[in-house]
Amino acid sequence: MTEIRMSVGQMLAERAREIPEQEALVYPDRGLRYSYREFNAVCEQVAKGLMALGIQKGENVAVWATNTPEWVSLQFGTGKMGAVLVTVNTNYRSSELEYLLRQSDSTTLFLIEDYRSNSYIDTIFELCPELKTSEPGKLESKRLPLLKNVIVLSENQYDGVYNWSDIQNMADKISDEELQARQDSLDYNDVINMQYTSGTTGFPKGVMLTHRNLVNNAYNIARCMELTVADRLCIPVPFFHCFGCVIGTLACVSVGATMVPVQEFEPEQVLRTVEQEKCTALHGVPTMFIAELNHPNFEKYDLSSLRTGVMAGSNCPIEVMKNVMKKMNMREITICYGQTESSPVITQTRTNDPVELRVETVGRALPDVEVKIVEPGTSRELPYNTQGELCTRGYHVMKGYYRNPDATREAIDEDGWLHTGDLAVMDENGYCRITGRLKDMIIRGGENIYPREIEEFLYTHPKVLDAQVVGVPDEKYGEEVMAWIILKEGETATAEEIKEYFTGKISRHKIPRHIFFTDAYPMTASGKIQKFKLREQSMNLLTR
Repeated sequence: MTEIRMSVGQMLAERAREIPEQEALVYPDRGLRYSYREFNAVCEQVAKGLMALGIQKGENVAVWATNTPEWVSLQFGTGKMGAVLVTVNTNYRSSELEYLLRQSDSTTLFLIEDYRSNSYIDTIFELCPELKTSEPGKLESKRLPLLKNVIVLSENQYDGVYNWSDIQNMADKISDEELQARQDSLDYNDVINMQYTSGTTGFPKGVMLTHRNLVNNAYNIARCMELTVADRLCIPVPFFHCFGCVIGTLACVSVGATMVPVQEFEPEQVLRTVEQEKCTALHGVPTMFIAELNHPNFEKYDLSSLRTGVMAGSNCPIEVMKNVMKKMNMREITICYGQTESSPVITQTRTNDPVELRVETVGRALPDVEVKIVEPGTSRELPYNTQGELCTRGYHVMKGYYRNPDATREAIDEDGWLHTGDLAVMDENGYCRITGRLKDMIIRGGENIYPREIEEFLYTHPKVLDAQVVGVPDEKYGEEVMAWIILKEGETATAEEIKEYFTGKISRHKIPRHIFFTDAYPMTASGKIQKFKLREQSMNLLTR
């Protein structure tokens, strides 16, 4: 395959020229149906609106929303006018949002009003009380000095805030020629998307992804799924993850398939959408497929249109895979492995791989992607069937971490190899099995959780002297969070009290499920905490 050298916006424009009347984006519950011609026009209008707002090429704009139509329009609208779309986890609370907006230098925030009892509007007013007396677009915030524009994705009026329709109406100020000139100035190596991922060092890092990274990764994922214009993909995974906005929306547009998003995951809504829209493909993390298969009304829905899709995010139990293939008719479902730093997919199974390979491995390298297994801490390549660190090189490797050259050098060596931090074994045919992690990351229901971030937060509790966080196995989510806490001398506390401290400040999925108090941690002779021993102790306690 020759590498695709075009921007995200050009890719959509090309589909609109080739298949103008093909359905591009469908929200059945909203009665919204855009053909590729119509969707391209909507995204051009959004691009012009952003330009009219004064947003420059390379400027960072953040979006904090569920899988709304506006999210997709922003993804391709920024792709046309060159602003960098910074994606915000919908579970974020105030301290996490403040950190992301500050670290990313975002000048603009698009947000919905609320999500699952978390008022986004209240949160932004709490962070920027100056909004109350600001003219829209002229925010002067003490805590977020670079943030100028706040746009709510609704028609309700709020002080100091634009509505979505305000942005669309501003488009009239920008001519077709001005938009074309901006599009022509974009280079496929420009950063167009930034997603935040935590590392072992604690705080989240902004992964800079280019048009080249995303367009090529999306197209090759689609090829491995054998996705074509005849396919309709149901996307219930969140857009703020690469799973939603690359393996989902971008993969569809790369081949002219139809995007059928589900705004917020709810198992019966997914089943209903698949039946109504005769979807041929469906994405999900294993817990989503389990929830769909076990829904009391599962048998009522006709899923015979399904053929393929992607399961990713955490290990897939063999029985789940067999049921998805048999009961959901997804005979050609594929498994993907990767990370945000690789745009995200490194390896993928193919539609004709036997079920054993789809469950026991994470597939083989995507076309034009290199994968090797090295001795941890070195670049020495290991022979087949030997455990080591998985490294990868190619068009999919990120440009780097935003404003963090040290972390970038740590992740990508001078020969361009991305060191994933994951332990793996590769067989003679290139199929990889992930066997563990060099990092202590916890994967709970497809969400990456980094112990250091939770530990840092626990240190802010007035009664906590020390805290260590580990992952423990969990039947439903794959892993759960467990915190071991040493209290300050003379202090007492309960697990409930600690959990209460987290509420509203940190995403619900990061709040430790299990909390134990201790006087000491297992240590090495040199005084380093042995997390693997803590994990063993945790498992012994939980299985009593």
